Amino acid sequence: MLPVPYSHVVFTLPGELSELALQNRRIVYSILFRAVSETLLTIAADPRHLGARLGFLAVLHTWNQKLLHHPHLHCLIPAGGLSPDRKCWVPSRRRFLLPVAVLRKMFRGKFLSFLAAAFRKKQLRFPGRLTHLADTAAFDRFLRQLRGKTWVVYAKRPFAGPAHIIKYLARYTHRVAISNGRLTEIKNGRVTFRWRDSADSNQQKLMTLDSISFIRRFLLHILPSGFVKIRHFGFMANRNRREAVALCRSLLPPLQDEGATFLTENQRRAVDRKCPFCKTGTLRLIGRMPPGEILPTGIVLTVDSS
Repeated sequence: MLPVPYSHVVFTLPGELSELALQNRRIVYSILFRAVSETLLTIAADPRHLGARLGFLAVLHTWNQKLLHHPHLHCLIPAGGLSPDRKCWVPSRRRFLLPVAVLRKMFRGKFLSFLAAAFRKKQLRFPGRLTHLADTAAFDRFLRQLRGKTWVVYAKRPFAGPAHIIKYLARYTHRVAISNGRLTEIKNGRVTFRWRDSADSNQQKLMTLDSISFIRRFLLHILPSGFVKIRHFGFMANRNRREAVALCRSLLPPLQDEGATFLTENQRRAVDRKCPFCKTGTLRLIGRMPPGEILPTGIVLTVDSS
């Protein structure tokens, strides 16, 4: 983490590509990573936009709130980059990292170019309902239709630094398609879970599926064996990250009180909670005991006054 604001940018594939991506996951997901990384690095290097080399982390997610197939890439990017001569840090504008309209257009062009190259090399499979796309003319028409669409790129304005990014990393890196907390009921072979409807002011709603349909949706998001879903690019790329990040730190003012910023107010209160009796010891939660429950034999309660 660098002591600068960070930006959250999301690149999403249009729904028309969903079935093709499912049948060619390793190739299409790899193309997605390549198209996004080249788009960000190319536009950031342009002096009209930033004129610097970015470094960023990209995380692949393949689901939406209903567990349907929805491939998209979350990118967490320091708001700025290294100058071409590597002698200074170039900060981004406060309101945005890079122009979304330019990102959107280049992302679409690069992805479709790489997809067309994979088709020419006969790397794509077209089973079932995709059989007609094996024909060159039909595939070209398919690509033209996709070029005519506006692709979705979401970019959040640069926000607070490392403390917030730690939370973002926890939220977006090692997630699976659905967490246990969203499951509300499993009964009579049916599963009910909560989902957020973005088309209805992000209202929380319930969806119930039979168990087979629920499992099928969950399995859509198991990645190919060995596929790397978290990747680093630019000055954060694995081959030069240690040296490049150290250089960035030397060009930036140090973060003040770095350790404390990673704790939320509730976490800080929990750490600082004092014993109400002795006023000096720290309370530590070791478990919860419902009313009327008897402690198992052998359990001893002690007071830690350290």
